[in-house]
Amino acid sequence: MKRKAEPELMNGKIQAEAYALGDFEEPHSLFIQLLQHTFPGQEVGPWIVELGCGTADISLRIAKAFPWCKIHGVDGSLPMLKFGRQAISTAGLSDQIQLHRGYLPGADLPRPFYHTIVSNSLLHHLADPLTLWKEIRRLGRSGSGIFVMDLIRPNDLQETQDLVQTYCGKEAKILQRDFYCSLLAAYRTDEIIAQLRETELDHLELRTVSDRHLIIYGRNL
Repeated sequence: MKRKAEPELMNGKIQAEAYALGDFEEPHSLFIQLLQHTFPGQEVGPWIVELGCGTADISLRIAKAFPWCKIHGVDGSLPMLKFGRQAISTAGLSDQIQLHRGYLPGADLPRPFYHTIVSNSLLHHLADPLTLWKEIRRLGRSGSGIFVMDLIRPNDLQETQDLVQTYCGKEAKILQRDFYCSLLAAYRTDEIIAQLRETELDHLELRTVSDRHLIIYGRNL
């Protein structure tokens, strides 16, 4: 099935609120479990950047799982960041997590490099996927950990509809719509391998971890 692009930014207040209130427990818990397995012990941080942090649910989970780390989240959507900052304040983690508005490539961040670079469900939003990989190279240094999780494009529309019903059928209609569009916009394994090769990151590992997710992980050379 041919990829169908979707908007790069989620700038609507209603859309941002739906994400802030949505149930992402299963995929976001999986993200943390896989991150812990990939970089065991204290191999994460101490400085982490999350590219495409959205409403900061992943950043919050990282802060709790790796309490010795400081996290900078970056996103281009002001409504998403607003909900994220509220959640961080409510959790009492403002000293550990800072959110910044920025765009890829060349996001303006407080640090020139990070020890760990993570991203969840950003790749499929990008019209030019190389943007993410180039930013990862820019923000990392030799030995920096890289951990990216994203969706896999289904084989056909029926499979796409089945995944939406299975994993998002009880969510708000706007989230069902967005999940459907995100699946259509996701990249396939062979496409991501080509992206990594073009950006000289083909030493990274790629692994399918569910019926709709894959991870790309390793360290900067």
